[in-house]
Amino acid sequence: MPQSNSDSIGPSHVAIIMDGNGRWAQARGRPRLYGHHAGAKRVREIVEACPDLGVKYLTVFAFSTENWKRTQAEVSGLMTLFRRYISRESRALVENGIRVRFIGDRIRLDETLVRLMDDLELMTADNDRVHLTIALNYGGRDEVARATKRLARDVAAGRLDPEAVDAETLAKYLDTYVLPDPDLVIRTSGEARISNFLLWQSAYAEYEFIDTLWPDFTGDEFARVVGDYAVRDRRYGAVPG
Repeated sequence: MPQSNSDSIGPSHVAIIMDGNGRWAQARGRPRLYGHHAGAKRVREIVEACPDLGVKYLTVFAFSTENWKRTQAEVSGLMTLFRRYISRESRALVENGIRVRFIGDRIRLDETLVRLMDDLELMTADNDRVHLTIALNYGGRDEVARATKRLARDVAAGRLDPEAVDAETLAKYLDTYVLPDPDLVIRTSGEARISNFLLWQSAYAEYEFIDTLWPDFTGDEFARVVGDYAVRDRRYGAVPG
């Protein structure tokens, strides 16, 4: 279990549900994909702000398992955007010491995108300044289901004693097994729900729901939210003495 944050330590791991791209574009009379492109540009500013704020790990929700329900045009446009983002940003990510990981189920993604994802993970494998995790075709329930399947296979094969299975064991089968749990989860756009994002990992996270649409979420506002976290009293279920 995490330790109390009563000594005003800032968050080491921040996770963000990047919401509001479509509404941001529609408010300007533009198609939803225009907002997604603006949102993708915003990611760089937030990543670059992390070191000065003491944020070592940043996880962003890019595309959920439910987002396939959107129009074919929007989904196709998003997949093109992901490919372009990786191609365009890869050099800067490497040079700036950013370690990139992707979480989520890659089965439904096209081969070109998966290859770019694999290449970027390999290119940045030795970086350690900021650990950027991108959740792509990700859903918290789907992640737990996939982890349970892997765990069950190991039990069936005799590699794992079923009596030894506990919460810590299951966590090792999650997509995020090499990452610490998030300390702070931010959702932009004024929606107050978690939308199937890091369900297991966020059990003890602090949440911040803000009205700002993602393309307008600046580094300064990010710094304010991170600063507010430091004054919260985090007891993790303990009663103060």
